[in-house]
Amino acid sequence: MKVHNGSGGIVKSLDKLYEFERAPVAKDKLQPGRYFAALLSGEHVAGTEFVIGALFVSWGASAFDIFVGLLLGNLMAVLTWTFICVPIAVGTRLTLYWYLRKIAGPLATAVYNILNAVLFCILAGCMITVSASALREKFGFPVQVQWYPTDFRFVLLVLLVGSVVVTLAILGFKKLSQFASVCSPWLLLMFIAGAVAILPKLAAATPGVESVKSFKDFWTVANHLIWTGQAPAGQSRLSFWHIAAFAWICNLAMHGGLSDMALFRYAKRISYGFYSAFGMFLGHYLAWICAGIMGAATALILKTTIQNLDAGAVANTCLGTAGLIAVVIAGWTTSNPTMYRAGLAFQAVTPGWPRWLVTLIAGVATTIIACFPFVFTKLLGFVGWYGLLLMPVGAIVFTEHWIFPKIGLTQYWVSHKKLFISWPALLSWGLVILFALIFVIDSPLKSLFAALEINVFVNLLERTESIHLFFLFLPAWFITSLLYIVFACFAGAREKVVPEEKVEQIENFGPSESKLQASITDNPDVSHRDWRLVLAKLLSFVSLILFLILPLWAFFAAQSNYEHRLQLFKKILIWPTLVYFIAGTFWIIKKNKAVS
Repeated sequence: MKVHNGSGGIVKSLDKLYEFERAPVAKDKLQPGRYFAALLSGEHVAGTEFVIGALFVSWGASAFDIFVGLLLGNLMAVLTWTFICVPIAVGTRLTLYWYLRKIAGPLATAVYNILNAVLFCILAGCMITVSASALREKFGFPVQVQWYPTDFRFVLLVLLVGSVVVTLAILGFKKLSQFASVCSPWLLLMFIAGAVAILPKLAAATPGVESVKSFKDFWTVANHLIWTGQAPAGQSRLSFWHIAAFAWICNLAMHGGLSDMALFRYAKRISYGFYSAFGMFLGHYLAWICAGIMGAATALILKTTIQNLDAGAVANTCLGTAGLIAVVIAGWTTSNPTMYRAGLAFQAVTPGWPRWLVTLIAGVATTIIACFPFVFTKLLGFVGWYGLLLMPVGAIVFTEHWIFPKIGLTQYWVSHKKLFISWPALLSWGLVILFALIFVIDSPLKSLFAALEINVFVNLLERTESIHLFFLFLPAWFITSLLYIVFACFAGAREKVVPEEKVEQIENFGPSESKLQASITDNPDVSHRDWRLVLAKLLSFVSLILFLILPLWAFFAAQSNYEHRLQLFKKILIWPTLVYFIAGTFWIIKKNKAVS
């Protein structure tokens, strides 16, 4: 299907959005660190953080579990990115979706890429659903709790949000990072602003604490009303280790599973892996803590349980209209790079199709999925399983890339032998997933056998289920690696062959980058040549400062005046938000046009 040969002007323009889908990234296309800081912080400060942060409260976590457990788990995630994912990405300059072909052959690569793309489409659909659902109070449609949509206005919002996500994903890595560079500072400050402004509401309801004047006061409020260490009746409490493990595996497919090779192949050096800390500690640490504070306060104000809240209710109660905008944009910044990865994965199994077309088709499917709210209701379980399903492939690639040369086995033996099927890769992957399904608590297999009334297998699984989903990934990673080494030895990896061309010379079905992209050199002085850019940058900076001043203005109000200031804070917040996005968007667009 030679769509890229079409005569239409739009198609020709889209064909120029070459992203090195099947070739190493050229050296002159490597991106500076600020792009990774913006993209990773924007992606991991998502609308779902409102929900996840609140769920830690309902899971019965203690304040110590949250502050220290999340610290440990997010640190492990950063180290996994830096020392497992990024070195392979920088060494090959390839996406995992194409590098895997040299290691595991065409069949395993096709299976992985299709599964990976489908799961990423579902994940992106979850984020789109969150964004659309957040606006339900403004548009008057009911909470979407059925597996199907119950209001056409919700569907229209999903289509609108989905169109933005797909458009940005089609435009490629640089456009994604530019969009994130505008959104991420504002999103982070919104989480902080909501938590700071609403904290006095919780302090007033805590015995012995009239206001938060010290860390001791905050710790008292945190343990009494927010992270109490007590789970609801009938639900087991998650411990420190559960919290730490969840923070580590939340993005398992990206770091341990190596999917983020798609992003870090543009990194100039391995140390860029530490930029993931912007996402983990500003998003998954600070944002989750702030969301927990806002969730507990919202449950108190609305006189409901935290389990009955959604992201829109939390954001609207604590931040007003600006909070709802935050949920929508946070959904965008997370689903955009997810759709980008999905497009790259599908493109690797569709020879002759340009990336923009594959991403468009995947985006349409994702938007349709987002219209069905059941996807989001199963988000946390889905996050665990999609990481576990994809992680074994990352273990196989890591093993062949780093371990095979050290133990005398031949790298890329499947490619040397020109094998279509790598049974060691497929069998290692399949056995580990089977291991997970047998030993994980509340195994989906048990539900399936129970539905089919096969009681023998139900009873067998009840005896073997003993490992929580959050703890499965570590043994599964090592088991996959060990199995692959053993199976590969029997399949021919011990045979010595004449080395082929370097991995950088993997067959390239894409057009030449010299014809499709001009080199762009950043000029730090461009923004000072136009007074409009200087003014836009100044307005953006002043707006961000206001996001720090306004919540403190509400926080330090006298008790008799606090409610009045809180309501004013929520009403005023929309104005610096509008100024920031108008000025910030103008600045980033004009600056990059001038740089080009």
